[in-house]
Amino acid sequence: MLTLFLYISALDRKIVLLQDFQPLCAIATTSIGADRLRSICQPNNPVWVPRSLSSIAGVQAYSGSLKSHVAELWQSHRAFVFCLATGAVVRIVAPLLQSKATDPAVVVVDEAGKFVVSLCGGHQGGADRLTKIIAQLIDATPILTSASTSLGLPAVDLLGVPFGWHKGKGDWTEVSAAVVRGEPVQVIQEAGSTLWRSTASVRRSHLSFTPSPDATAEIWITPRLIQDARSRTPQIQWHPRVLWVGIGCERGTSRQLIEAALQQVCRENQLAAEAIAGIATIDLKADEVGLVELCHAYDFPLRTFPAEILSAISVPNPSPVVEREVGTPSVAEAAALCACLDLPETKHHTDSDRNVTPKLLVSKQIFKPNTPTPDSSTGAQPCAPTTPDLTGAVTIAIAQSEIEYTGRIGKLFLVGIGPGAIEQITPAAKSAIATADAVIGYSLYIELIAALLQPQQVIETLPITQERQRAQRAIELAQWGLTVAVVSSGDCGIYGMAGLVMEELQAGDWDGNTPQVQVFPGITALQAAAARVGTPLMHDFCAISLSDLLTPWQVIEKRLIAAAMADFVTAIYNPRSQSRVQQLQIARDIFLQYRAPNTPVAIVRAAYRQDEQIYLTTLEKLLDLPVDMLSTVLIGNSSTRTYANWIITPRGYLGFVPEMKE
Repeated sequence: MLTLFLYISALDRKIVLLQDFQPLCAIATTSIGADRLRSICQPNNPVWVPRSLSSIAGVQAYSGSLKSHVAELWQSHRAFVFCLATGAVVRIVAPLLQSKATDPAVVVVDEAGKFVVSLCGGHQGGADRLTKIIAQLIDATPILTSASTSLGLPAVDLLGVPFGWHKGKGDWTEVSAAVVRGEPVQVIQEAGSTLWRSTASVRRSHLSFTPSPDATAEIWITPRLIQDARSRTPQIQWHPRVLWVGIGCERGTSRQLIEAALQQVCRENQLAAEAIAGIATIDLKADEVGLVELCHAYDFPLRTFPAEILSAISVPNPSPVVEREVGTPSVAEAAALCACLDLPETKHHTDSDRNVTPKLLVSKQIFKPNTPTPDSSTGAQPCAPTTPDLTGAVTIAIAQSEIEYTGRIGKLFLVGIGPGAIEQITPAAKSAIATADAVIGYSLYIELIAALLQPQQVIETLPITQERQRAQRAIELAQWGLTVAVVSSGDCGIYGMAGLVMEELQAGDWDGNTPQVQVFPGITALQAAAARVGTPLMHDFCAISLSDLLTPWQVIEKRLIAAAMADFVTAIYNPRSQSRVQQLQIARDIFLQYRAPNTPVAIVRAAYRQDEQIYLTTLEKLLDLPVDMLSTVLIGNSSTRTYANWIITPRGYLGFVPEMKE
């Protein structure tokens, strides 16, 4: 079963990239179009075709008109990808469009596979992002026509999506227009991550994070409901999910009573229900029907804590009665505070200057269906009107976490970018980079892939000596819920970042599923170097790094001797640094004990980059040429030869017995 699972997972990396758009509907009306979409969507999404094309493998045929078929699927699918004329798609979907807030993404691919068009639902439907993914997968040109996208400015209706923020009230169209027009827009952020402020799109805009008397619009990022009658400027409200609702209740309390009480608390304290992260309570209430139903209805996580944990939380209103009943003097207040402290994201500082101390916004309030007036001694509030469904009693308290709950399962894309040239990166790796929320890597690697980076992405670089810190930071963001691409030159799994990330995940007791991990291989240095000089790797070969930062030199030397004795073609990684100069000489001398002095050697520096340098020499003269950390050294075996400035290693010895030096 494990072998089958791994095989299926490796079968198609596109499944992970397209995961956010499921269920996805792909439609073509010709065999060429069907083949084009099958290369994108299979095996996860069968392509719909007319019944006349049902003989094509891996497709699903529809009967009747295409217009009727699309109408049937419209409400149940998050994205539609068509391979037919744009005009035809417009006529099909136009009667179905209702609101950009709810319409699915609509993308059109031309049969030649040269262009991918984001037709409808570019921002909120995700069509722009889906277009970029498909374009990278088939090496096509993405066509994005929204003003903010074309200008590289922030799309205000997407700002909080990576962080799980919920949209509130506001004039979204006018505020978006003000940003596109380059007008000063005031940002008032009272909660939530500030990572989005570091993006290139924000730096290009005229968003102001300090009071601006000239502002023509306002963006509020807050758990509160803003109703400022004095302000005549257009405004919008984003609500980060920072509110944790602590609940205690009698056994059998109805969902309707809990819901009515919660709505009343939010209304009286001017808190946005959209800012609620989830519900917290004592573990004795994990199966409370009313609570479970409420969480299911609103997609709230339910966090439960044992009495010994809750009793250790200091609260303003402890109750001896509650302590006698359940073993802790507080359930609602303690659970709300405890939920803020127990979040995985509070254990990983997503913003270095954040204080993760939660605060109690609403002290406990008790609600009973038949209480006629508020009780000052208990805080009991009536939940009118009384109905047969309002049964039981509920206590509610609300605490605010400094870090929001994203509600997303994070992803780690471990990406090999090859030797550095964009055309040498695989389409799947390009898509992974282009669609990530955050990209992390050594500054040189980030510069090499600059053409793939998006204005709205969080880009973080750390020095070449801080690989472990890069891995830890990527895991922090992914555990918080972001999709993070960690880039390495060459192949990320060969002397790259993938190994460090996996080691750190294991050290953190990773369950293998959250965050999700996908490895995107790249052309490694030995392959790139070999391709530039011929076919030196045509027979058995090995790779050895001369860096002793992580491997003792005694082990490296033992491997050099073994490779030289076994007549392996050998690729030398990290051959020489400014402080480490003797190792390459020692390696050369070891190989001279077992190889002829005229054994062909290639030194390839910065393969496929603008400053590429290539030297063909011999083992004896290896040290006469410049070699540094950007160089890969290829040492031939006993049958490797040089011909017309190319290095050739025969595919086999063909009866030739290599002459090994004693």
